[in-house]
Amino acid sequence: MKIATYNVNGVNGRLEVLLRWLQEAEPDVVCLQELKAPQEKFPVKAIEAAGYGAVWLGQKSWNGVAILVRGQEPHLTRKGLPGDPEDVQSRYIEAIIDGVVIGGLYLPNGNPYPGPKFDYKLDWFDRLHHYAAELLELDVPVILTGDYNVMPTELDVYKPERWTNDALFRVEVREAFKNLVDQGWTDALRELHPGERIYTFWDYFRNAYARDAGLRIDHFLLSAEAAARLANAEVDKHVRGWDHSSDHAPVWIELSNKPVKKRRTKV
Repeated sequence: MKIATYNVNGVNGRLEVLLRWLQEAEPDVVCLQELKAPQEKFPVKAIEAAGYGAVWLGQKSWNGVAILVRGQEPHLTRKGLPGDPEDVQSRYIEAIIDGVVIGGLYLPNGNPYPGPKFDYKLDWFDRLHHYAAELLELDVPVILTGDYNVMPTELDVYKPERWTNDALFRVEVREAFKNLVDQGWTDALRELHPGERIYTFWDYFRNAYARDAGLRIDHFLLSAEAAARLANAEVDKHVRGWDHSSDHAPVWIELSNKPVKKRRTKV
């Protein structure tokens, strides 16, 4: 099973890019973030014409998450992260696909620091921490993937000294991510690429993509059952270089049908 995450940065405005990548990469499952479209404006007909069923949680102007599944309809299990009934931002969606629970998320940016947006980010992280613990108790393969808006370590950011007080790199945020992983999750990209400088986002400004001045903020966290089947994890970096592309690149993993005895590891 090939599972991808892609912050599309506007699903309608970049639909041509999304469809081009779907045809090229042929993922089985895709979690999308930043749809930037209300529920009724999601391009479901175009997605279905490309061979994918979809569930989505839209929001006008910003946010928005979706799960696409090739050749079938996703079995929707949750819209919205539990823990705050007053939170109306569209940032979490969950489905079961072929026995795997997949949660697609778009964690708050949190800037500027300090301020209410940063506080909301930490609160959202705390809610995710609590819900993730419940997911681990299911004793089935679980994947939490999407745009976490966190660079976990200095290896994950170009010139980390410039990001000390940014909400994506504040020590509180990195600690929150570490605490989440320490519950029993595996960071898939780091598992297969330890010590390697890998980015998933390049700003539109200052020629960042050409200079490879990027950030690793799109992550796959796998439960023990899913991690045992992890066969591959990569970034489709070239997609970021396409015309009118998102500032994120698609990230994907492959799960084998059976536990992987020996992983291919890059150092």
